[in-house]
Amino acid sequence: MPLSNIIRLAGAAGLAATALTVGGLAAPVMGRVADPGTGGCLTPDTNEEVAAARGGPTGVDHRGISAAEQRAIARRTSSRLAASGTSGTSGTSGPSQRAGTALVAKTVPVYVHVMRDAAGAGDVTNWQITQLIAVLNSDFAQAGVSFNLIDTRRYNNDLWHNDWQSARYRSLTRVGGVRALNIWLVDARWFGIATFPWDYAAEGDIDGIRIDFESLPGGSIIHYNEGKTATHETGHWLGLFHTFQGGCTRLNDQVDDTPAQATPTSGCPAGRDSCMLPGTDPIHNYMDYSWDSCYTEFTQGQAQRIDRMWAAYRA
Repeated sequence: MPLSNIIRLAGAAGLAATALTVGGLAAPVMGRVADPGTGGCLTPDTNEEVAAARGGPTGVDHRGISAAEQRAIARRTSSRLAASGTSGTSGTSGPSQRAGTALVAKTVPVYVHVMRDAAGAGDVTNWQITQLIAVLNSDFAQAGVSFNLIDTRRYNNDLWHNDWQSARYRSLTRVGGVRALNIWLVDARWFGIATFPWDYAAEGDIDGIRIDFESLPGGSIIHYNEGKTATHETGHWLGLFHTFQGGCTRLNDQVDDTPAQATPTSGCPAGRDSCMLPGTDPIHNYMDYSWDSCYTEFTQGQAQRIDRMWAAYRA
């Protein structure tokens, strides 16, 4: 679709819109079911489909990062911070790095790209987008990050709606600089996927997050329709790993105050403990794979890591 056919709506506009799905009708609230269970707590061991809900069939919602690359990224981050005179601390984020350190207020301009198909499926409402930004602002407040919706852009393209040609459509539509968060709303085969800040230098033209449009507030994916998929993926965009990164290892996600966990969580199983290392699994952490309703927190260590990654790669 030629870029001249883009319908652009100012981010601050309060115009009403109708959410359309296939056939032009509003999607029923029970339209898509991520969790086929009828109650109780499900774990990755009992339901692989639910375990992979956040990250798709392969369980991955970002490019793979090995332990060796984690350490290399930590060294590079420390080197960049030292060169800029910002910080000389190590690549981990824990209590020793937090002591006496205030978070820097960070404001992120946001551009939302609504990828509709030719029939109008995927055309989320302005209200849903406004609510999504409100969710991001609420969830990241404790990390010192705020989000300002600059523009909403709507496209009609069947391939883009179905997340085909993603590298092409992102490079054609991405706007803003290194600090700008671009969010593409698509009909995904998984809930979301994100790029990391340290990849911007090489792949800045596709930097941002893609999320399933039905995961927005009011969407039809049961247990995953409060907008928290965007929170999770934005966490990656700001430099956070999963809390289960690397499994049950002391390296884990390189944040001292998130206990190591061996596998991702599904549902909201209180007291879950998948790892012999200290602490129960951080099932309420936005960087696990729990239900939206289970998510409540970033830790202070994660906030400090976001601070460092912002200073190193997005400031």
